[in-house]
Amino acid sequence: MNLKNDYENAKFTHIYVEKRVWSHPRTKEILTHFPKAQIVAIDHYKDVFNRRGQDVICEHRSQSLILAQKEDHYFYEGAPVCQDFGNTNFYYCSTMMNCIFDCSYCYLKGMYPSGHMVIFVNLEDYFRELEQILVKKPMYLCVSYDSDLLAMEPLVGYAKHWADFAAKHDNLKIEIRTKSAGHKMWELPCLTNVIYAFTLSPQRMIDACEKGTPSAKARIACATTGLKLGYSIRLCFDPMLYLPTWREDYDTLLRQVDEAFKEQGLSMKQLTDVSVGTFRISQDYMKKLRRTMPAAPAVQFPYVNVGGVYQYPPKLLKEMEDYLILELGKRMDKEKIYHE
Repeated sequence: MNLKNDYENAKFTHIYVEKRVWSHPRTKEILTHFPKAQIVAIDHYKDVFNRRGQDVICEHRSQSLILAQKEDHYFYEGAPVCQDFGNTNFYYCSTMMNCIFDCSYCYLKGMYPSGHMVIFVNLEDYFRELEQILVKKPMYLCVSYDSDLLAMEPLVGYAKHWADFAAKHDNLKIEIRTKSAGHKMWELPCLTNVIYAFTLSPQRMIDACEKGTPSAKARIACATTGLKLGYSIRLCFDPMLYLPTWREDYDTLLRQVDEAFKEQGLSMKQLTDVSVGTFRISQDYMKKLRRTMPAAPAVQFPYVNVGGVYQYPPKLLKEMEDYLILELGKRMDKEKIYHE
């Protein structure tokens, strides 16, 4: 994916701008990337994003961009279905809503009423509040849950801003999670308290469920390059999705990882850690996903509801996770393997 060309020629032909951020320097910078876009002034992003009767799937295929100001609730406690990797004070934040990628199983399609993308341009307000929190306690912060910041980096540069902020705060650890594979990300600061986390999926799963994302080989190559350069790298085998060929598919994926590490003279023991987890989603999000995506196999699987969370039946869940944990344990220290 050539993100620069996508921005200028295909993506975001319509851009909605809150009047209160019209003169914000970041708004002006973002708009320079879209000389042909139709710019529409609005009072509040919810006037567009929260409209009734939207078709999330159609909107995602022809996304508009909304530039807005985040007013409050900059940081949220991490959800129970998300892994904290042994860290205390686990939080996440959303500087963007929705993603440039189009994964059929993505919880965002069940969480948000719109398929359009929102960028909150007032990043300085996040930093201001975070400064006050860090005076009182350390924080483990995931900044790329509700969008893929690294995929959007050529447009907004938020990953760079977060890394620069982390460089000034030893008691802050951030994770930037991605399915992208842009090697220019290794121009970002190399810091021990900034973890670049790559979601890895078998290619068959990418082809079936992760529209628009880089290939498995491209993601692995990008991750190993970063590790070679000294960056803190996490590999996320999460979510694992069931396909009839899942074991064969993950065998192939692990061989690709082995080959890439061998070519770079690396060992998986050098990774910060890895995560393993089968697909899981809240019952409320799943209800909406099944209504809006009736033809998506990953959505229509007969999951079981455990405490308000849809997941695979216990036997299948255990078989899939145990298999991958066992295989990863042959390659790295078990203490670095985290799973739900």
